[in-house]
Amino acid sequence: MNTPRGLGALWALALLGCGSDSKLANPADSPYAPVIDPANFTRSTAIDNPYLPLKPGTVLSYQGRGESIVVEVLSQTRTVMGIACVAVRDRVSENGEVVEDTEDWYAQDNEGNVWYMGEDSKDMKNGQVVSRHGSWEAGVDGALPGIIMLARPLDGLWYRTEYYRGEAEDLAQILSLNETVTVPYGTFSNCLKILDFNALEPGVEEHKYYAPGIGVVKEVQVRGGGDALVELTAVQNE
Repeated sequence: MNTPRGLGALWALALLGCGSDSKLANPADSPYAPVIDPANFTRSTAIDNPYLPLKPGTVLSYQGRGESIVVEVLSQTRTVMGIACVAVRDRVSENGEVVEDTEDWYAQDNEGNVWYMGEDSKDMKNGQVVSRHGSWEAGVDGALPGIIMLARPLDGLWYRTEYYRGEAEDLAQILSLNETVTVPYGTFSNCLKILDFNALEPGVEEHKYYAPGIGVVKEVQVRGGGDALVELTAVQNE
């Protein structure tokens, strides 16, 4: 396999992650310095990873406890670190009022890994922006991209999904490759089950489920801060 520069460390972690103690592979315990070369992203906006396809015009709707979420893959792009990225808008509403409005940027490398390149995050109140806490852009102020979805998921693998020291330090571990998940939108088999947590909040953990051809279908908070649940209710495609 022709592994792009900067992914070698990830595949080394993959081998460790398949061992008897996958926690040894947690990247939070190791330096992080991916090398991002635009030459490895020649079709960066054609994101067709089966577990996270991002086709412009797709709208996914979710329902949580006390909130609704609409995720829209936009037609416009943003260039980050010299790489064209797909923009995805994520709006969270409570009682009909938007409380979070975020634009995330993703790019797929030539191996099929989907990189998370940054976000413009806005907390809203009465239609006004009250905070941009959590915003970051790869290549700015020391922020680095992470992989949001691997081209070849491996059971037990740890990896970083974003890195902006002191602000955004999310990590993930693949827990299962063959889950069956039922949500209001339907029942899906062969789903990925991923542990997601922020190194800055070690007491909070989520399980995320990704269905082939769809993306995220369910999120469950399993540790810290209650038992939040988010489920897919509808998908629209242009």
